[in-house]
Amino acid sequence: MRLIRETNINFYDQSRFAFFLSGTIILAGLVSLFLQGGPRLSIDFKGGTLVAVQFTEDMDVNKVRSVMGNVSIDGLTYDFSKAEIKRFGISRDISVRLPLIDEQPENFPQLIVKHLYESFPENTPENINDFILSIEKVGPKIGAELSGKAVMAIISALILILIYISIRFEFKFAVGAIAALTHDVVITLGIFSIMDYEISLPIIAAFLTIVGYSLNDTIVIFDRVRENVKAMKHVTYSELVDRSLNESLSRTIITSVTTFFVVFVLFIFGGEVIHYFAFAMLIGVIVGTYSSIYVASPIVIELHKRN
Repeated sequence: MRLIRETNINFYDQSRFAFFLSGTIILAGLVSLFLQGGPRLSIDFKGGTLVAVQFTEDMDVNKVRSVMGNVSIDGLTYDFSKAEIKRFGISRDISVRLPLIDEQPENFPQLIVKHLYESFPENTPENINDFILSIEKVGPKIGAELSGKAVMAIISALILILIYISIRFEFKFAVGAIAALTHDVVITLGIFSIMDYEISLPIIAAFLTIVGYSLNDTIVIFDRVRENVKAMKHVTYSELVDRSLNESLSRTIITSVTTFFVVFVLFIFGGEVIHYFAFAMLIGVIVGTYSSIYVASPIVIELHKRN
């Protein structure tokens, strides 16, 4: 099925504007990351405690924040009023994310749950077990180890992709593909920083999925370029790449639109657990399709001209 027939779009002439657009978005993301001191990491990487509870009625986050300003643990009083406290899905579900504290007791999460349960006796179920939605606890050593492994996973994927495309095509194609993949990850990371969303292990999984999706799109285009190199020997290389992009455009749009619809349904109806994963994938589908056309291909043309 060809959704778009016989297009003759000059993609290469539009690449300057595309580079300007990409540069602007990347710069905005980098500025946001700089102002925030880096990406906002979840407790998966920093360590800490996450408690999610369910009240019987809609709760005001400010009231929860007020009672968290005076928490007694082992005879010591702590002020957690500045911790991250927000709704967890619906209005009666609240999540509290707490940093690590010195000499934190083993039953620290249970003590926080008990404090919240006793602070709002009129808005809690009779059984405290029905009050608990989830409890997560990550130590600092595990968080640091996960951070290192997450970074290595992305770097290793890019290196293996570089080797694979260099063998299957040429080195200039590998450079274009890696530039496009890096572009996709950096833009997604920057948007997460601008939106003040945290980076967790599922988001790292989303980044790797974005890399795979974008690479698939790019290789389809590169395959068409390689076929046309043999068949179209009397045109310039930029015209050849543009023709390859136009011939692949229908397939690219169909794949992207169908994937976008599926991820969009997950984003709307998937619930809080995969909400940010789906959001990252929505960005990845759009940016990955864009970068295959306006980042990877123009870079291959420029490298070909220099050679």
